[in-house]
Amino acid sequence: MSTMNVSLPDELRAFVDERVGQGGFGSTSEYVRDLIRRDQDRERLRSLLLDGAESRPGPVADPRYFDDLRARLSAGD
Repeated sequence: MSTMNVSLPDELRAFVDERVGQGGFGSTSEYVRDLIRRDQDRERLRSLLLDGAESRPGPVADPRYFDDLRARLSAGD
């Protein structure tokens, strides 16, 4: 694991320290890693949403669709 130094204004540093104390993080590094992972997840979700928006529409998810889906799943038992 490599090290990264980050400079923060006092106001942001106080916020991070508060979040670490309240959020169950063992250290500032854990908090920052959590923020980065959440940002990665957000980017993945955004990409999936954009892919979905650009794709062709799928079947209409009406009650019949779900009835057929349940029937196919039950037949697979």
